[in-house]
Amino acid sequence: MARASIELVSALRTTADRLAAGAVYQWGHFGQCNCGHLVQTVCRLDKATIHAWASARALDWGDLANEHCPASGLPIDLAIEELAAIGLSPADLVHLEQLDDPAVVAVLGRWPRRNVREDAIAYLRAWADLLEADLSALAA
Repeated sequence: MARASIELVSALRTTADRLAAGAVYQWGHFGQCNCGHLVQTVCRLDKATIHAWASARALDWGDLANEHCPASGLPIDLAIEELAAIGLSPADLVHLEQLDDPAVVAVLGRWPRRNVREDAIAYLRAWADLLEADLSALAA
């Protein structure tokens, strides 16, 4: 599970809100999928830039996360470093893309469906709630 941080909770909520407001969502597009939308929020990049950077390197976000090299200097690795800085690990990115982190799924009470905007939004919000609860417990 991700390291809880205010920045991560905020990024998850902002991403969910953008999707709920109608941002283009497409699970098979590096810049418009679950991870792509979070990168848009955190790195303030447009979907085309994210897609170009990512598709030059891998076939999916799981590959990008698992092959991430902080010293590569590749733009997509720099974006992944920004995600790491707010608390995400490569495993978190894999779970986000598949919407399958067991702790988040437990909060949702059901398995979310891939490429379904409403399920991506629910997952992001449930994950933010879970991390926010972790932050509250740390503060207590």
